[in-house]
Amino acid sequence: MRAASLLDLIFAFNGISNPSFRYVMSAECRAAKLPVLLDGLPVRREPCEPRQGCRTLRPMLLRSDNVAGVSPEILEAISRVAAGDMAPYGEDPVTIELQARFAELFERDCVVLPVSTGIAANGLGLSLLAGPLEAVICHRSSHIAGSEAGSVEFFSNGARLIPLDGGDGRLTAHTVEQFLSQTDLARPAVMRPRALSLTQATELGTVYSPGDLRALTEVARRFGLRTHMDGARLANALAALDCSPGDLTWRAGVDVLSFGATKNGAMSTDAVVIFDRDLAQTVARRQRRSGQAASKMRFASAQLLAYVDNGLWLRNARHANRAARRLAEGFAQLAGFALCYPVEANLLFARIEPAIVKSLASERVAFRPRDAMRPEDSEFRLVTSFATSDEEIDTLLAACIRAQQKSARQAVG
Repeated sequence: MRAASLLDLIFAFNGISNPSFRYVMSAECRAAKLPVLLDGLPVRREPCEPRQGCRTLRPMLLRSDNVAGVSPEILEAISRVAAGDMAPYGEDPVTIELQARFAELFERDCVVLPVSTGIAANGLGLSLLAGPLEAVICHRSSHIAGSEAGSVEFFSNGARLIPLDGGDGRLTAHTVEQFLSQTDLARPAVMRPRALSLTQATELGTVYSPGDLRALTEVARRFGLRTHMDGARLANALAALDCSPGDLTWRAGVDVLSFGATKNGAMSTDAVVIFDRDLAQTVARRQRRSGQAASKMRFASAQLLAYVDNGLWLRNARHANRAARRLAEGFAQLAGFALCYPVEANLLFARIEPAIVKSLASERVAFRPRDAMRPEDSEFRLVTSFATSDEEIDTLLAACIRAQQKSARQAVG
C-alpha cells in the first residue's frame, strides 16, 4: 500500500474522487491502524479502473492561501543570490540591505529577523513581550490560540494565553479594558498580562482600522501591556484599508510585528519586525536558540526584499481580496449560501447546505469546515490567493449554480 500524496489527501478529506483511485475513510480503515495522515483521518487508496472517456477536472483548492505557489519575482530573487559566497547567519549584504529597506517601508528604524514560519514569528515576537508567570491577551479565534500547539508558551518559557471573545474576529478596546479592570493584577495567583496580540487581517477575514488599533493599544499601555500584531495577512489588510504600513503598525501603537509573506507569494519566509530597539536586545540569542537563525539567511532576505519591492506584496494582496469579493458577491445571489462575516480581506466564511457541499466536492472543489469537530454547523472557510484567477472564480460560481439547482430539484422531487 503506497502512501497518498498531499493532493490525494486533500481530495480525500473533501470527499473528492480521483479518476484513478478511490478513497476509503472507514471504521475498517481506522481499525487497521493506518497512519494518521490528514486532520486526524487515516486514508488509504485502492486502484480502480479509469472510466472510459473520463475527464480529469483541475482541482480548486480553496482551503488556504498556503496552497498557492510562489510569485515569479520571488523565484528570480532567490536565483540572483544563489551564485557566489556570502557571510552566514545574517551578516550577508542582502540581509543588511533588508534592514534599511524595511526602515524605509515602515518609515521608522526597526530590527528585522527573517524566520521560516509565521508560527516562529509569533512565538519569537511574543517572547520579547511576555515571559514566565506572565500572560498574553488575544482573540479566541486567533492563530496563536487555536493553531500553534502552544508555541507562544514554548518560546516564552511559559507565558499563558488569555483568549477573549469579540464579534467578527475582532477584539474591542471596551472588551480588553473591562477584562483588565476586573482582574486583580496584584494577586499572586494571577498571571499578569504583559502583552496584547492582535491579528491583522483577522482569522475571520475582517480587518482592524487604524482607529480600532489605536484604541486597543492605548488601553494596553494604560495597563502596562505592549502590543504584538500577527500580520500573516498584513498585506491583505493594507490593501483593504489603503493606508501606509506605518499607519497600521507602529503609529497605531504596535511594538512587535509578525510580518507575513509566505501566504502571499513568498516561498519559505516570514519575519519578526521590532519597532522598539530596547526590545531587541535578546532577540538574536532567542532566534538562534529556537533554530531560526538560518545559516544561508540571504535566501530568506532576498524573498522579503523582492516581496516588498515595486509593490509586489500589495498587488498580490489586492488580487486575492478582489477574488474573495467576487466570490462573496456570487454567493449572495444564490440560495443555499449565507455569508457569516463581512468579507474584508481574502477569507470568506459561509453556511452552505450539505447537499451543495457534496455536489461541489464531486466537482473537485476543496475547502474546509470552520470547525471540523462541529460539521453540523455547515459553516465553511474559503480562502483566495494571489494566484486565484478570474477564470477559477467564474468556474467555481458556475459549479455553485449547478449545485444549487441540483439541490433545488432534489428538494422538489
